[in-house]
Amino acid sequence: MIQLRTILTPADNSGAKRLMVIGVPARVGRIARLGDVVLCVVQSADPAGVVTDSEKVRVLIVRTKKEVRRQDGTYIRFDDNAGVVIDKQGLPRGTRILGPVAREVKEVGYNKIASLAREVV
Repeated sequence: MIQLRTILTPADNSGAKRLMVIGVPARVGRIARLGDVVLCVVQSADPAGVVTDSEKVRVLIVRTKKEVRRQDGTYIRFDDNAGVVIDKQGLPRGTRILGPVAREVKEVGYNKIASLAREVV
């Protein structure tokens, strides 16, 4: 459950260190879940990274602390709320994906992010 002002951990090497959600699309409602794209602001970033401080970026949610029920009845949850910085075409701005990624990301259609991830859970 990601809502406004939620702090996200970047799951890529785009240079962002801390992201804050400032917009959730209307079609999603007020709560974003795995596989949704939200608008974030970069609160702190690495000076040599692709993104800079105070930059508005689109972020794909790949991990959430709140458990998600799957069709087969199993539940999945992670230790942190994490996202991947993407561009308007849906491609990651970084070159690596860090940590596990939920299977829902691939089911939504972000195959490039799922293929870069070391583990798809």
